[in-house]
Amino acid sequence: MVDFSRKENYNINDLLDIMRCLRSPGGCPWDAEQTHESIRKNLIEETYEVIEAIDKNDKELLVEELGDLLMQIVFHAQMEEDENVFTFDDVADGICKKLIERHPHVFGEVKVSSSDEVLDNWDAIKRKTKGHKKGSEPMLSVPRQLPALMRATKIQQKAAVAGFDWPDVSGAYDKILEEATELKTAIDAGDKDNICEELGDLLFSVVNVSRFVKCDAEESLTAASDKFVDRFVRVEQLAKEKGIDMDSASLEELDKLWNIAKEDK
Repeated sequence: MVDFSRKENYNINDLLDIMRCLRSPGGCPWDAEQTHESIRKNLIEETYEVIEAIDKNDKELLVEELGDLLMQIVFHAQMEEDENVFTFDDVADGICKKLIERHPHVFGEVKVSSSDEVLDNWDAIKRKTKGHKKGSEPMLSVPRQLPALMRATKIQQKAAVAGFDWPDVSGAYDKILEEATELKTAIDAGDKDNICEELGDLLFSVVNVSRFVKCDAEESLTAASDKFVDRFVRVEQLAKEKGIDMDSASLEELDKLWNIAKEDK
């Protein structure tokens, strides 16, 4: 086995060699037992930890988390190399070719005047290479495993390209009001299945409005959740200052504290 302990600095080739050692006979039993399915959640978790480092603007943490994410990619590639299916080099080769192909304004003769044109070209090339038409095929290609709000946004963007879209935000907003009414009707009727369906329709409509007003639905909901937590923490502080027991306080008392917390922010 290669001795890595004395190196001062390592590179991607060292990472590939280390993963081969971990997966090889005499390496790490746990690493050798893993499959794509057994560590799929690890990949998701590491991705979100990268996002956390970005949001915190913590460069040192970002270096660490990008390393953890890269390790997951190398891990999955090594599993396939063990089966003589493909290697990490095949993964790198594929993405390099894709980047060159989808940037003809950099590596070819195509001229663009804005980033919007770049995105239009990217989508057109993607549809051509994947054989997608402008109908439902691009929508069906959106992974179901994406966060629901993100998936809804992408599906709606594909629908817009196909020409199925509101002319402006007013139609999308009116749809929210319509779906909210239908949800209220379902709630009043006590129909659980219909309630879930109408709730989904309402959320989908809200995402549509977010697309028109250019506010990312996922980020907007995250910000709203953060705001709620911050205000609740403030409510707890206010209750303590006023000698109010949160557990026994009435909803009216808590609502008054909430309004104070809301004004504080």
